[in-house]
Amino acid sequence: MDALKPQDPAHIGTHTLLARLGAGGMGQVYLGRSPGGRLVAIKVIRDEITDHPEALARFRREVETARAVRSAYTANLIDASLDAAPYWLATEYVAGPTLAGAVAERGPLPAGTCRGLFAALAEGLAAVHAHGVTHRDLKPQNVILAAQGPQLIDFGIARGAGHTALTEAGSAPGTPGYTAPEVLLRNEVGPPADVFALGATLAYAATGRAPFGVGDPTAVSYRAVHEPIDVAGVAPELVALIEACVAKDPAARPTPAEVIARCGVRTALVEDPHYAALSALAEPAPRTPPAPRTPTTAQTPTADQLPPDPRTPMALQAQPTPRTPQIPGNPSTPPAPHGAPNYLPTQPALPPGRAKGGRRRVVVAAGLALGVAAAATVVLLTQRGDGEDSAHGGPGTGTPSATARTASPVAGGRGAPAYAETKLDRTLYDSAEGQCQLPPEERGSNGLMRVIEDPDAPDGQGVDTTFSHKVRLGIRDKYPPATKEPYYVTVSVKPPHDIDPDTGRPVPGLSAVNASSGYTSKPVDLYGAADAGGWTYVTYPDDFRQWVRGKAYPAIPLANDPGDWTVQWHHIRTPDDYSSLICAGFTAK
Repeated sequence: MDALKPQDPAHIGTHTLLARLGAGGMGQVYLGRSPGGRLVAIKVIRDEITDHPEALARFRREVETARAVRSAYTANLIDASLDAAPYWLATEYVAGPTLAGAVAERGPLPAGTCRGLFAALAEGLAAVHAHGVTHRDLKPQNVILAAQGPQLIDFGIARGAGHTALTEAGSAPGTPGYTAPEVLLRNEVGPPADVFALGATLAYAATGRAPFGVGDPTAVSYRAVHEPIDVAGVAPELVALIEACVAKDPAARPTPAEVIARCGVRTALVEDPHYAALSALAEPAPRTPPAPRTPTTAQTPTADQLPPDPRTPMALQAQPTPRTPQIPGNPSTPPAPHGAPNYLPTQPALPPGRAKGGRRRVVVAAGLALGVAAAATVVLLTQRGDGEDSAHGGPGTGTPSATARTASPVAGGRGAPAYAETKLDRTLYDSAEGQCQLPPEERGSNGLMRVIEDPDAPDGQGVDTTFSHKVRLGIRDKYPPATKEPYYVTVSVKPPHDIDPDTGRPVPGLSAVNASSGYTSKPVDLYGAADAGGWTYVTYPDDFRQWVRGKAYPAIPLANDPGDWTVQWHHIRTPDDYSSLICAGFTAK
């Protein structure tokens, strides 16, 4: 857990906040204390997504599930607020490492401990299913090894028998490698899918390896559908049970009750010395609230706390100096230090990050990566009569809209925003469709052109469709307004997977689709910064940073995460207020 930050509230409802437990795309999770002194875990929905109906529907369903499911293997709901922002729920606080964190710290579990954990989790699933609920996202990160026994957490995509799915069309709930074939192929969700995830989770516990390998999520999911699970080196009696649970045919899988019977446990799991040692990895909870975070006397701000001077060129304005731990194998470009959030679906308490050799934080999001884009291509976005946008290389059609483009309002009238804050963003480039998954209101504006090219060969001649070093990204307005009032744009570039801030690379075996805006360029005036041809350029990674609450962290090298990267050009008004104008992508190798 982490200490509270100055911007954190002191209370949520009647609960006093003590520490931060985790952060993600849905919100922030705090450790709190009830008025009577009970420790609670409080999930607070982020302000920027409170206007998203799907996100709120998912959160309300999580509250309903927590209220309905009462089990020794789940954290009980204590309180919730669903009427107005901030939206939050409070559950019992469960101390302990996640199964993922414990295996990363201590290695695979012994066969006897695996068998006891297998039976306990199966009993937990049986209790959940008895309430008419399927978990849908059982995996090592969603199992806490508590002193009283393992706990199932994060019912954010759990589904009751009467609910309809909230997943997007063409996507499946769950995490690649732990999602059952019938869910991936037909979106058929039911208790057998949870049993499949149980088998995959125990395979990870017994081997310390991803059950269906690592790599691109689509490849991992393909192996889950068509190939056998990795159980090399596992005790034979466990192999048979794991393989039965992950049978491709859901009808061939055992029920949770049958799993319990086949485990044949004779002692309580909490009496297992190895399990007890793992549960002891839990951090102690703070005993008292932090000291007041508002200073009582005036303090002189440091240079990096002062707002930018509009008279000073952007390149010369002082920026905060980030900490720079080295990326293994690439000392020239360090990753973001531990603690910079990736804005993923909220995870409960996770093992804290430490120096090399210690515990590290692991967070994973569900989904499948999409998209490959050609290099050195210029696209003009025009508007068709049906309101959709098309992308082609010819002249634009329709009435130019640039003359209606307005100047970017910036608080205080101080000019361009100093930076673009990292925020939630699930847009991905789909190579099959040749366009990004953007809502209609964020599709390309008429007359805007973009280019993705190799900075060493900007004419595109002889350039491969992949990049391994740098990428130059340009934007141009084919129909610039006569007045050319300032119109600020920033470019976001995000790798295909969520990045472990400790290494600057995806977490081995737990790769997840990137759900943040990634790394952003400094905002520039579309017209004032253009060259003689009207183009405005930035280069990745040189001109990009990840900005988290006003602090900058370096962009990772392209080679750190091979695959399909997403690029968006945004109209930016303030550091945390920007919307997509154009979306494209490229492949890193």
